[in-house]
Amino acid sequence: MYAQLVETGLSRVRSQDDMSEDERAFQARIDDGIKIEAKDWMPDAYRKTLIRQISQHAHSEIVGQLPEGNWVTRAPTLKRKSILLAKIQDEAGHGLYLYSAAETLGTSRDQLLDALHAGKAKYSSIFNYPTLSWADMGAIGWLVDGSAIINQIPLCRCSYGPYARAMIRVCKEESFHARQGYDIMMVLCKGTPQQKAMAQDALNRWWWPSLMMFGPSDAESVNSAQSSAWRIKLFSNDELRQKMVDQTVPQAEYLGLTVPDPDLKFNEETGHYEFGAIDWSEFHNVLKGNGPCNRERLQARVDAWEDGAWFREALVAHADKQADRAKAA
Repeated sequence: MYAQLVETGLSRVRSQDDMSEDERAFQARIDDGIKIEAKDWMPDAYRKTLIRQISQHAHSEIVGQLPEGNWVTRAPTLKRKSILLAKIQDEAGHGLYLYSAAETLGTSRDQLLDALHAGKAKYSSIFNYPTLSWADMGAIGWLVDGSAIINQIPLCRCSYGPYARAMIRVCKEESFHARQGYDIMMVLCKGTPQQKAMAQDALNRWWWPSLMMFGPSDAESVNSAQSSAWRIKLFSNDELRQKMVDQTVPQAEYLGLTVPDPDLKFNEETGHYEFGAIDWSEFHNVLKGNGPCNRERLQARVDAWEDGAWFREALVAHADKQADRAKAA
């Protein structure tokens, strides 16, 4: 893997000659498919890359509860309400797994959350869009969670053991979320013309942001080449995006919905769908904090953190009291 990356001329990958003896041994372990564990030696850059990626992933799971939480009280049936509540609970659990994985790298959860609340840490841009109708719950499950699965399944085989193992359960639960979303869309599309129009409107608004979830082409990234060499990243952003399109377009056709891309067509020679140009200016604008709901989402997380301060303090006080009793005994 490492040798192939160097030969292709990808930038930002250090050559063997520039590495220390420890770094060469570390790279050899990765090339041999050996998992790196928390107590193993690792380059500082590898540790920092993982902290950045895992914390961004964890933040996305937590912030991702907010668009769906908006519809818990307005779900059309008790069954739909209970399913949505279970999904939101799953997302909280995913954040817990991932924060725990990040902590194995020597950072604290408080540090990670401080960075999020200060606006220094990123989360997926997709969660800065509003949920305007119940159909958005279907579109998020189908498109957003569907894209997340495509992006996250390779992470189950990434080089860092704690991250890879956390992702196994995350991906199993995300698969149910995608099915739940598609089921909502299917029911709407089989319903009244107004309900099908609602599903089409949701597809129109969530299609392009879902494609943006994978990030720009790897050629534009300063981190992708090195992450690939370290086997943190196993596939390029464009490869994953193409898989999402190839998987999702036939599903949309089955529903009787139209993908909002006039340039979309199937290439018989390649066996893949060709799709139109993505408006990356919108993506970067949202990342800068100028999306429809950026400020609302971040403020909601800050408010929740501040509102829960008394409870965290009580837990610490209780733990200290129990420790004092244990010492006295």
